[in-house]
Amino acid sequence: MLATVVQWLVLATLTGVIVGSGTSLFLHGLFFLTDQTTSIPLWLQMVLLPLGGFLNGLILYYGYRMNTTGLKDSVIAAVHKQSGRMPFKTLMLKPIAAIITLACGGSAGKEGPCSHIGGTLASGLGQVLGLNVELQKRLVACGVSAGFASVFGTPIAGAIYGVEVLAIGRIRHDFLFPAIVAGVTSFEVSKVWGIPYQYYVIDWLPGFSEVVFIKIIIIGILCGLVARLFVDLIAFARLSFARLQDRFAVWPPAMPLLGGLILSMLIIVIPTDYLGLSLPLMDRALGGEAMPYMGFLWKTLLVAITLGSGFYGGIVTPQFIIGAISGNVLAHMLNLSPSLGAAVGLVAVVASASNTPVAALLMGIELFGSSAGTVYIAGAGIAAYLIIGHRSVYPDQVVAYPKSSWMSFRPDRPVGEEKIHLSHGLLRWLSRFQAGRGLGRFRRRR
Repeated sequence: MLATVVQWLVLATLTGVIVGSGTSLFLHGLFFLTDQTTSIPLWLQMVLLPLGGFLNGLILYYGYRMNTTGLKDSVIAAVHKQSGRMPFKTLMLKPIAAIITLACGGSAGKEGPCSHIGGTLASGLGQVLGLNVELQKRLVACGVSAGFASVFGTPIAGAIYGVEVLAIGRIRHDFLFPAIVAGVTSFEVSKVWGIPYQYYVIDWLPGFSEVVFIKIIIIGILCGLVARLFVDLIAFARLSFARLQDRFAVWPPAMPLLGGLILSMLIIVIPTDYLGLSLPLMDRALGGEAMPYMGFLWKTLLVAITLGSGFYGGIVTPQFIIGAISGNVLAHMLNLSPSLGAAVGLVAVVASASNTPVAALLMGIELFGSSAGTVYIAGAGIAAYLIIGHRSVYPDQVVAYPKSSWMSFRPDRPVGEEKIHLSHGLLRWLSRFQAGRGLGRFRRRR
C-alpha cells in the first residue's frame, strides 16, 4: 500500500503539473480575447454571435474528421467505455471553439474545455507510460479533477467533482487519492502561471436556526426544479436543432450560425449581461443585490440555444449563475439574507444538475468558507439532488444506484438511455391500496 501511495504521488503530481499548465494557457487566452469584446455596442454583438457560431461549426465539423480512432472525446465515455483512451489529435478543437464561443458572446462556461484538456493530456500521458487499463482510467479521472481544480480555484471540490461526475450514486474511493493530489498540484501550478481566483465572504445569521434551515430546504427544493428546467431545456434545444437539421438537410456548420442569429434577435429584449460567462451577475447575487425574478430563465434560455445549436462551451459555470440568481430571489421571498440564498442556490443547482452533491458541498465551503453555514449548504444541495430525479447535463453519466428506494432499474446504464421504474414493492402496495378503495366504494353502493 505504501508503494501504491508513492506510485500515485508521482503519477498524479506529474498529471497535475501538465494539466495545470495546459489549462492555464487556455485560460489566459480566454481572458485576453473576452476582455476585447466586453463592452462592444449591441450591433457589433449581434454580428459576432452568428459569426462565432459559423466558426464553431466549421472547426468542429471539419476538425473531427481528423479523429480516425473511432473514440469519443468525452471523458466520461473514456472511463466507462474506452479503457481510459481519448483521441489526441482533436485536443485543441474544443478549447479553440470555446474561446470563440465566449469571445463572441455565446452563453456557456469555461470549465468544459479545461476538463477536456485535463482528460486528453492525462490519457496521452498514460499511453506514453504504457499503463494498464485500470491505471489509465484512474489517470484520466485525475486529469478531469485537475482541470476542474484549475479553473475554479477549488482544489478539493474540483478533485471530487472529477470522480463523482462519473456515476450517479457512486464514488470510486480508489480514485480519490490520485484525484486530490492531481487537483491540488494543478491548482498550485495555475497560481504560479498567474491565474486569478475569486472567493466570497457571505454574511449570515449567527448560530443555527430550525426555521432558517427549513427555509433553506425549500430553496434547495425549488432550485432543484430550476436545475430540472435547465437540464430539460438544453436537451429539448439539442433535439429540436437536430430534427431541424435532419428535416431540411442543413449543412452542419450552419446550425450554430442559426443559433447565433436567434441569440442576436433575443438580446434585443434580453439584457446582454446574460451572454458569455455572466460572472458579474453571480457577483451581484452573492453580494446581496436584488436580482430580476426571471433572470434564471433568461440565462437558461440563452445557454440552451447556445449549446443546443452547436456552439461549444462548458456547462457548469452557467449552473453557478442560475443557482446564485435563483437563490437570491428566493431568499428575498422567504425573508432570508440574499447573499446566503445565492450561496446555497449556487450549490443546490450544481449538486442537482451535475448529480455531484458531495463536490458541490465542498465547493461551497471552499468558495464561501464556513461563514455560509455548512449545514445550510448541505441541506439545500441534497434536497435539490433528490428533487431533480435521474436527469443530468451529462448524457454519458451512468446511474449506479437510484435516488429512491421506491425506484428500480438496471445499474450502470447511461442516464439518457435507462428507464427508471417504480419498485415492485411500491407497485404491489399501490395495487392493494386501489383494490381496497374499490372494495370500499362497492360496499357503500350496496
